Amino acid sequence: MNLGATELIIVLIILLVLFGGAKLPKLARSLGQAQKEFKQGVTDGNKGDDKPGDQSSGDTSEQPKDS
Repeated sequence: MNLGATELIIVLIILLVLFGGAKLPKLARSLGQAQKEFKQGVTDGNKGDDKPGDQSSGDTSEQPKDS
């Protein structure tokens, strides 16, 4: 999805109308914090996957038993 300058300006105007000028900095700050925490969680999750003692395959389905 490519956003050109015109589309970006339209989106910004709509955001300004919906949230008002006073709330936009708070909204941008909270979105930035959420993005930072998400990236940190992803990197922490990737570091935890490389543990040598972890042999789980992630398959939690039960195998059928032959009678």
